[in-house]
Amino acid sequence: MELTDSREIRELLGRHGFRFSKSMGQNFLTAAWVPESIAEGALLDEHTGVLEVGPGIGCLTEQLSGRAGKVLAVELDKALKPVLAETLRDCGNVEVIFGDVLKQDLRALCDEHFSGLRPVVCANLPYNVTSPLLTAFIEAGSFETITVMIQREVARRICAAPGSGDYGAFGLFVQWHTEPELLFDVPPSCFMPQPKVTSSVIRLRRRAERPVQVKDEALMFKIIRAAFNQRRKTLVNALSSGLGLDKASVEQCLEKCGFDTRIRGETLDIGSFAKIADEIGNLQGCDL
Repeated sequence: MELTDSREIRELLGRHGFRFSKSMGQNFLTAAWVPESIAEGALLDEHTGVLEVGPGIGCLTEQLSGRAGKVLAVELDKALKPVLAETLRDCGNVEVIFGDVLKQDLRALCDEHFSGLRPVVCANLPYNVTSPLLTAFIEAGSFETITVMIQREVARRICAAPGSGDYGAFGLFVQWHTEPELLFDVPPSCFMPQPKVTSSVIRLRRRAERPVQVKDEALMFKIIRAAFNQRRKTLVNALSSGLGLDKASVEQCLEKCGFDTRIRGETLDIGSFAKIADEIGNLQGCDL
C-alpha cells in the first residue's frame, strides 16, 4: 500500500469509517518525498530509538521503521487504531500507544522503550500544540535530536537571529538548549486536507553545553520574557514594568554591561541577556 497516494488514503480511511478531526490538526501527507526526506534528516541508524508523535496513518512511521532500531509512536486519536494496525502490520520494530504525549513522563518512556538505544524525536507535529510539545521534548533532556515538521512561521521564529521580526522568547529558549537547523519547506499541496500555511522541517541538536555561562538561568528567562512581552518598549521600560524593578537601577545595570539605555530587547543575543541577568541578580534586595 502506498501511504501517500490520495486514492489509496481515501480507500483506507473509508474502510475504517475514519473522519478527519480539525481539533486534532490532522493533515495526512500525499507526497512520498516528504516522509522520506524527514526520516533522512533525522540521521537514524539501527542504534536509534525514535519517538514519533501523531503518526496519522503511518507514512512517516513506515520510513522511520526501515531506518531505526525501534519506533514508539504515540497517537491521540483512538479512531486510528484499526488503520495503523493495518498499515504497520509488517513493521516489527514499531510499537503504537494511544494517549496524550503531553501527559507522559518522557524520560520514563525512553527508559522503558529505548534501553540501549539513542533516543530521538521525529514527527509531523500538530500545529496547535507545537510549542508545548517542543518544550516538553527539550525539558525531558533525553533526546539527542528533535526532527519535526511544523508551521513555517514557528520554524522561522525558532531559528531567528537578533534584530529580525521573528526573533522572540520562545526561539531563545530553543536556541539556549539546542542548535536549530532549518532543513526544508513543505507546501500545502503535499497534504490531505490541505492546510492554509506552508510547513517547514527543522532539526534541533541538543547542546552538550549552554552557549554562554549565566549565574541564574531562571532569572535570565524572566528577563527575556519581560523584554519580548513589551518588545516595542525600551528594555529599561520593559523590565521596570514587567518585573517591577526600579528604572534607575535597570539603567545602571545596562550601563555597567556596556549597553545603551535606549536599547530594545529584540536587538540582544543570548549572551547579552545572560550578562544583563548576572548584573540584575547582583542588585541589592533583588528577589525575582
